[in-house]
Parts: sequence; structure tokens; C-alpha cells
Amino acid sequence: MAAEGHAESANSAAPTAGEYIIHHLQHAQSGTQKGIVDFSVVNLDSIFFSVLLGLVGCFLLWRAAKAATSGVPGRFQAAVEILVEIVADQAKGIVHNAESRKLVAPLALTVFVWIFLMNAMDLFPVDLFPWIWQNIVGDHHAKLRVVPTADLSMTMGLSLGVLITCLIYNVKMKGAGGWAHELVAAPFGDKVYLYPVNLAMQLIEFIAKTVSHGMRLFGNMYAGELIFMLIALMGGAWSLSATGVGLAIGHIIAGSVWAIFHILIITLQAFVFMMLTLVYIGQAHDAH
Repeated sequence: MAAEGHAESANSAAPTAGEYIIHHLQHAQSGTQKGIVDFSVVNLDSIFFSVLLGLVGCFLLWRAAKAATSGVPGRFQAAVEILVEIVADQAKGIVHNAESRKLVAPLALTVFVWIFLMNAMDLFPVDLFPWIWQNIVGDHHAKLRVVPTADLSMTMGLSLGVLITCLIYNVKMKGAGGWAHELVAAPFGDKVYLYPVNLAMQLIEFIAKTVSHGMRLFGNMYAGELIFMLIALMGGAWSLSATGVGLAIGHIIAGSVWAIFHILIITLQAFVFMMLTLVYIGQAHDAH
């Protein structure tokens, strides 16, 4: 009876599949969020891991630059040189101003490396870092998310940074007056009665590009994180039965296949975000 009671209490304490997913989709926050949008609350885990991975990315690039030799490069140096050449070629083909490329090309490289590292956090076991954090703080219910790009506030912040950069280059390349005129004269023509329509279209374009830029990255990484959680549930449901063993085997196979496929996704999403950054900045150089 005592053993049965202990088993029942253990089962009742275990979270359901829904509770498990909801718990893992919650952030370590600076306070209690009052609504869907609450700018008074900061997702501390996203800030911590994004800053940490930014520093890691800077260190890796600095290390490659410091260790660069004119002789036969090592594999790490060769990989970094290939990446730099790819980014430089893309920047040259999109941003035609050589002076601007001195800043834009390194910016694009930084964006790619930073987002790739943040995306790559999704390859760690779902429960690893939350378990470590729970043991550090001594709270079994402590929340932690380790993929910054699966946080909408983070991806929208990145896209907002790109927007601000584009606005700066619009003013720098065209002058404040020239850009102001472009806002009301394009795309339908320099007619006074079309100024309100042109301005509305320009504003919609800036908003749509910014929102889609951040939402694309967020949506892909959020979906990938959720699939890893579902696969983890398969492993958590194993038992000494035919169904349980099947779930354990399926967990291993599905986890391995999705992790391998996800390597392509995290790289592709970092590349797409970088390319759109270059395209938007390149558009800021073009006169309409």
C-alpha cells in the first residue's frame, strides 16, 4: 500500500505533456507579464544568452584574425576566410558604394555569426540548461529558455536595429531633404495630390519589411524548438513495454534526424536574415 501510494504521488507530481511544453516555453523574466505585450518586463534569459553568444562570436572572429598566417591555413582559419569571402561577395553585389561596404560587410558577417550561434543553441538537449539552472537556484520550477531567436522580442529587436541602420543610410546617402522628398514622391510619382498615398505606401513598406524580417526568423526557430520538445516527450514516455520501448527508439531516431536537418535550418535562417539585411541597406542607397 505504501509503495502504491508513493507511485501515485509520483505520477501526480509529474507534469502532463501540455504542462511540460508550457513550462519550457516560459522565460526567466524580470517580473510578471501583465499582458501579451508588456515593455516593463525583460526576458533575462534571452538577454543573457544573446550577449554571451555575441561575445563568443566576437572572440572566434578575433581568434581567427589573430592566428591568420600567409602560409597554408588551418581548417578553422580556412573556414573563417571562406565565410568572410562569401559575405564580402554578397555585400559587393548588393551594396555598390565601396565606402559603405567598409561598415556594411563586417556588419553582415557579425549578423550571420551571431544569429547562427543563437540558433545553434537549439541543438542542445531541451532539458539540459533548464535542469542546470534549476539546480543552481534550488527551484525545480525555475524557468529558462536558451534559444534567443525563439523569442519574438529578440528577433523584432534585431529587425528594428536593421530598420534604424537603413534609416541612417537613407539620410546619409540622400540627405534629409532628398529622403523626405523620396518619401512623398515614390512610388507613384512626384505629384502633390499623390503625396499622402506615396507616404502611406512608404510607411507600410518599412513596417512590413521590419515585421516580416523578425517574424520569419522567430517563426522558424520557435517551430524547431517546439518539435524538439515533442521529441523529448517521446523519450520521457518510455517504459518496460513494447509501446514504451518503441517510443524510446523513436525518440532517438527522430531526435537524430531532426537535429541533422535542423543544422540546415539554423544556417539557412542566419543566412537569410543576413541577406535581407544587406538588401534593405542596399535599397537605402538607391534613389527612386
